[in-house]
Amino acid sequence: MDIERLRYMADQIARNFAALGEEQAIAATADHLVKFWDPRMREQIKADDPAALSPVVAAAVARL
Repeated sequence: MDIERLRYMADQIARNFAALGEEQAIAATADHLVKFWDPRMREQIKADDPAALSPVVAAAVARL
């Protein structure tokens, strides 16, 4: 899958959890990626430059 699309999808997930507060949004985003993303998708986003990700997504990916 295209990395731009994965970034977009991850940012959407993080935005949906934003109302929980930053720490809970990070945890919920990481949990969502584990539960619903294919392992290949997770590996691809983990290999991406963290600076290209939103702060919540970057922190969630670091937890994977």
